[in-house]
Amino acid sequence: MTELSSATGDPRVAVIVCLDFGDAGYEDGIEEIVRLVESAGVVRQRVVRGKRQRPDPKLFCGSGKCAEIARAAEELNAGYVVFNHELSPAQERNLEREIKRPVMDRTEVILEIFAQRAQTSEGKLQVELARLEHLSTRLVRGWTHLERQRGGLGKTGGPGEKQIELDRRYIGQRVRLLRGKLEQLRRRREVQRRARARGEVLSVSLVGYTNAGKSTLFNALTQSRAYAADKLFATLDTTTRRIWLPGSGSVVVSDTVGFIRDLPHSLVAAFRATLEETVRADLLLHVVDAASSVREQQVEQVNKVLAEIGAHGVPQVMVWNKIDLAQLEPGVERDEYGKILRVRVSARTGAGLGELRTAITEAARARTADGGKPAPEALFLQPH
Repeated sequence: MTELSSATGDPRVAVIVCLDFGDAGYEDGIEEIVRLVESAGVVRQRVVRGKRQRPDPKLFCGSGKCAEIARAAEELNAGYVVFNHELSPAQERNLEREIKRPVMDRTEVILEIFAQRAQTSEGKLQVELARLEHLSTRLVRGWTHLERQRGGLGKTGGPGEKQIELDRRYIGQRVRLLRGKLEQLRRRREVQRRARARGEVLSVSLVGYTNAGKSTLFNALTQSRAYAADKLFATLDTTTRRIWLPGSGSVVVSDTVGFIRDLPHSLVAAFRATLEETVRADLLLHVVDAASSVREQQVEQVNKVLAEIGAHGVPQVMVWNKIDLAQLEPGVERDEYGKILRVRVSARTGAGLGELRTAITEAARARTADGGKPAPEALFLQPH
């Protein structure tokens, strides 16, 4: 991986370990972790599969599977071994000792991608905070031999302050500093939000599973050129544009970071200031990859993260994107009471964008009819 140094093997090559514990979506999980490591800079990989009833307390995968992983890493000259699972610090340390290569779990891969992709100063601060908080749980690794001896005047004395304690204190100080800076940015954003609220401007946020096409849809709606690519977490930093819609006036549209299964809690916490754009929005456009075979599970994961950040009560319009790949027709679907179920669009071809603008206009009218406050019960389904 591009930003890490591997003492052994090629850093662009990885062995990926995926164990089946009987959970649904095992095959889809393999496809996702492969895309994740490719997004982090790996160009060649091999997947090692296995089946277990429960994780091994010491090596997670068991001694026999660990030996198989070590052989695969040696044959491939892999720089890393990546587990599509959450590893404890002790398991990670034991695996590195047996495999003789750096071992990363799913959380560390996602943190690495975020570190590579952050562009704005706020995004970099958020990623650094998440990485430091994750690192603080793993400081027990390999530091026990580093002790600074205390004593003088011919006396040996006992062991002094250990390196791990110095590192822990440094991380604590840095975390406090980063949180202070992010709090300043949060307050600044709050002032901007109040100004928009006074101007009665509708605030719309795009949310969705990573690679659902949010940034492409954002560009199509706002006539912008924000970065968009067919990769996981192509964009991290929130981008906001103001557009004008006939019948609704000025609307502020924000594109936020995509979500993913088992998104690390440290990342959710670090990006809470950015995600407040989602919490405070008047309307969420929940973008779904209509061509995905696991779209329902992805919707469930997004709603899970929205609940975690306190945005589960914000009204949603479900936007089925990529209908050109799913071979669906553009249009708006409503229930028997006239509530919008979903809008079918293709951000790439532009099909259905007119219907989506109509849906946003209806949201603006409902908000105006309710005295400037959103009226979700009038037109939009609440997220489950």
